[in-house]
Amino acid sequence: MVVLNQLPVVFRNGSVDLQIDGLLDDAIESVNEWSRSWCPTCDVFEDEQDFTVQMALPGLDANQIDVQVEHNMLRVKCEQKPAVPEGRTWYERNIEQGTFACSFRLPDYVDHEKSTASYKQGLLTITFPKREEAKPRHIMIECQ
Repeated sequence: MVVLNQLPVVFRNGSVDLQIDGLLDDAIESVNEWSRSWCPTCDVFEDEQDFTVQMALPGLDANQIDVQVEHNMLRVKCEQKPAVPEGRTWYERNIEQGTFACSFRLPDYVDHEKSTASYKQGLLTITFPKREEAKPRHIMIECQ
């Protein structure tokens, strides 16, 4: 008898190692009643004008998110009590909940004073304009 692809449903996405780590974390949480922190999915990029950090934070309200910049470090954190409804049997639970804190070292060439943050449809976008001296500039060539 040949058995092919008979892994349980919990292993259908991602590597087996990551899934096992998640199962062990969940087991430790349930035994010790600990709540683990998580790190949201992020995109960090720059263009000629700005340096931008985007974080996927579905299900949060903007007033739950704390954004701070100090000494070229961007810190984003949220303290949210995870909802634990009773009477449910979970087969898959991948939507992160609870407390998180992330830090990013910012480049020296961004202007912290002119930064902006917006939160729309679960996506937090923090934009830092580049200082004028860091922006590309064109140098005219003199013809002689």
